[in-house]
Amino acid sequence: MAGLFQDATKQSNPLGTAIRTQGSGKYTFGLALSAGLAGLLYGYDTVSISGAIEFLRARYGLSTVMEGFVISSIMIGAIAGAAAAGFLSDKFGRRRILIIGGGFFFVAAIWSALTVGPIDLIISRMIGGYGIGLTAALAVTYITESAPTNIRGLLSFSYQMLAVCGIFLTNVINYIIASYGSHSWDVNVGWRWMLGLGAIPAAAFLLAMLCSPESPRFLIQVGRTEEGFAVLEHILGTERARLRTDDISASVKLEHEMSKEFHDLFRPGLRKALVIGIFLAVFNQFIGMNAISYYGPVMFADLGFGGDTEFLASASVGGVELVATVIGMYLIDMFGRKRLMEIGTGLMCIFAMCIAAAYAMGSSLLTLIFVMAFTASFAFSMGPIPWIVIPELFPTYLRGRATGLCVMCLLFANWIIAQFTPMMIDGWGGGISFLIFSALDLVCLMGIIALVPETMGRTLEEIEHLWQPKTDMATAKYALSSADANIRHAEATLRRVENERLQAMGIMTMAERSRIAAQKKVFELEAEQRARESQRETAAAAAEAAAEAAEEPESVRDVGMSETQLPPVPMPDIAWPMAVSSPETGIAAMEASPSIDGVLPDEQGPGQTYRTEDEREAQAIDRALDSLDSFIKE
Repeated sequence: MAGLFQDATKQSNPLGTAIRTQGSGKYTFGLALSAGLAGLLYGYDTVSISGAIEFLRARYGLSTVMEGFVISSIMIGAIAGAAAAGFLSDKFGRRRILIIGGGFFFVAAIWSALTVGPIDLIISRMIGGYGIGLTAALAVTYITESAPTNIRGLLSFSYQMLAVCGIFLTNVINYIIASYGSHSWDVNVGWRWMLGLGAIPAAAFLLAMLCSPESPRFLIQVGRTEEGFAVLEHILGTERARLRTDDISASVKLEHEMSKEFHDLFRPGLRKALVIGIFLAVFNQFIGMNAISYYGPVMFADLGFGGDTEFLASASVGGVELVATVIGMYLIDMFGRKRLMEIGTGLMCIFAMCIAAAYAMGSSLLTLIFVMAFTASFAFSMGPIPWIVIPELFPTYLRGRATGLCVMCLLFANWIIAQFTPMMIDGWGGGISFLIFSALDLVCLMGIIALVPETMGRTLEEIEHLWQPKTDMATAKYALSSADANIRHAEATLRRVENERLQAMGIMTMAERSRIAAQKKVFELEAEQRARESQRETAAAAAEAAAEAAEEPESVRDVGMSETQLPPVPMPDIAWPMAVSSPETGIAAMEASPSIDGVLPDEQGPGQTYRTEDEREAQAIDRALDSLDSFIKE
């Protein structure tokens, strides 16, 4: 049997020679966090200007319109960047465009800290916005295309989590800088530090992306299948990577057979996906959270917070958002994207009305509490999930361009909020403004219920098939593609089972050898134990015999003396009446027969002559010793 196992384990492995049984979690999370640092740039810029705008207004005498333009100018560049990101990434790759976007933001952060007037500040923010647009459109796309299906939501959440970290850290930095010097120092120097420190997360993002690989789906799409497989192998392990590579290749082939033009986005099927993507993108901004992010310190100052405590209140709101975002990371792959958006949007609608009521009451404390609750509801639902769902909706060959188009709409909505929120608050007041946001939240909730599909637990290829046109040809090609996919999955299962069988047989062979070695060791130990027991028994018997010999009378012990100890005694020629035939009879004869000085005679039969003196003496001694031994044994 051992030979059979040995022969079986020598068979060739059907999965190849170098096999990763499972992917590297460290590698996968590293990719997600590298691209997710783009969210840190987005979050930092979103809030850094909110801390600086009060000092910029004092330095440059900004009007309400110009104030809104300084804040929203970054979104003008971001819209242009998002519009170009998809086309550029489908041609040059996700990673390369992400690096370029990080470079734009790095230059803009330093430039904005060195500006001397509102015009060049607006230009620098537009350039930074172009980088924001490139990275915002592609970061989640990159994560989505690299992540395993079962944790795709969790990894894509890293973008929003880092964006929230950027918001929270920026609020803290703004508070520290504003508290560091006098108001005059803040007006002349402090705001430059607030804007210029954005170069640090930009440098971290550039370094991370320079060390990251290209998106595996993009590599397979452009024909670099082996490179794409190598990346997927690190993420999924060899077996699942080969299966996923085959699925992506088949999906790309089907896409090319159906069509591969950009106008496919506007045909039936994908047109619905585009509508859902734009809907989620626009309402990510229209629900009112960015009004708090951009103008939080101004709102809290109007409500009575003073002495730089408005920055502390904004930092508190950012802390709540961070905690709720972390909670959402653990819920998204458990409850699903759609359910979380429904719950969060419903709560935001309620809390927006509560904020409006607190404004009407003039209570700054209640307003802060309801703003925190509104922010927490946003952080686990409509904050991160649209960024996750939008790239999931589209096929690989259109994902970059379609996501870029949706993000462009998102940033345009962001620009509208940034431009017109100060006008709304100044003109209508905070109460009416948040009543409007409450109505928009209700519209958002109804749209989510009616339009958005659940994408949790589905591969990107399965989601893509939701939008296939309902023609006979499309249905037939989809059925053919599904059958091929099922065959590939079955073959992969057979390979996995065969590999497991070979591994099990190898384990059995090793176990058999170990069992034989262990049994041999057991036999050796048992033999040693028996030998030790035998030695102990022999020693005990010898000790017992020695003890008994020590207790015998002196006369008996003398009989046992060796020949050299006996004194020479002359033996007379005396005939003995009987022969000693047994220990008992020998002893009886010794007691009944005559003896001279205790020396025993030799046996003497009738008609025999006596032996020589020495022979008789030796024979008598031997016979006495034999009799004594027999007696002791008995």
